[in-house]
Amino acid sequence: MPITSDWPLQPQATRFLTPHVLFEWLMINPLTKGAYPVAMGYYPSALGHYMERQDHDNQLLLYCTAGKGYLQLRAGPTQSITRGQLIALPKGQAHRYWADEQMPWSVYWLHFDGELADQLMGLLSPAQSGSIHDIGTKPQVLAAFESLFDVRYTATSRTAFIHGCHQTQQLISLLALLARQSKLDSKKAINMEKVEAFMQQHLHSNFSLDDLAKHMRRSKFHFSKVFKELTGQSPMQYFIALKMQHACRLLDSSDQSVKRISASLGYEDAYYFSRLFKKQIGLSPSQYRRSRHQ
Repeated sequence: MPITSDWPLQPQATRFLTPHVLFEWLMINPLTKGAYPVAMGYYPSALGHYMERQDHDNQLLLYCTAGKGYLQLRAGPTQSITRGQLIALPKGQAHRYWADEQMPWSVYWLHFDGELADQLMGLLSPAQSGSIHDIGTKPQVLAAFESLFDVRYTATSRTAFIHGCHQTQQLISLLALLARQSKLDSKKAINMEKVEAFMQQHLHSNFSLDDLAKHMRRSKFHFSKVFKELTGQSPMQYFIALKMQHACRLLDSSDQSVKRISASLGYEDAYYFSRLFKKQIGLSPSQYRRSRHQ
């Protein structure tokens, strides 16, 4: 079964298959066996692009940056794919996809495999059944693909492919992060920039969860739930972490006493502040200050 389609390459297009002589090494090297690129490319305005697989033995990502295409999983309905959408096709998932005849898509694509490939794909397709994410056209994603593509200029350099394997994991984790954020945004998620601005304005004082939720015009329950989905922390845990980061900057850049720094962050009890600081940073304020001179 062909790894890639036989779409004829046009100017500005890219198609690269990892050299066969490297695969055995990539599969056993501790630095590369987690995830490695199998094939990758970019097809601009890919009129006539079509691919169908009843089965395939690696993971596949496609990222549409312009135009329009279509996707069908197994015998399911045909789904339209437009600019800014990411397709995640897990290993073994029957599928076919093709470019629109009037507005053919431009698409970046990546086949990857490795011991961590299933887990990495699980970040984008938890049910391992294929998924579509509307992440938008992101400059950092385009740059990540293009940077990964540079490995094709290195022939069979093992050092270059070690770097390429780590870039592969970085790209997938970036896509997963953007997909998660997009999903939360679709649920009218909170504006994190607005939340952080509010917290930064109140670093030297305190506020309640009720105050923060009211500022964001959300119920306390909804705000807390979505915030934790987005950050992995409760709103107040996140606020405390920001305070402790600011405390680190003060300890690094000034000779203020711990008591004064504590008060400037809204903590009247310096001992309580020190306990919070050590819990977050792993050192007491005085230990942290001493460590900068070591």
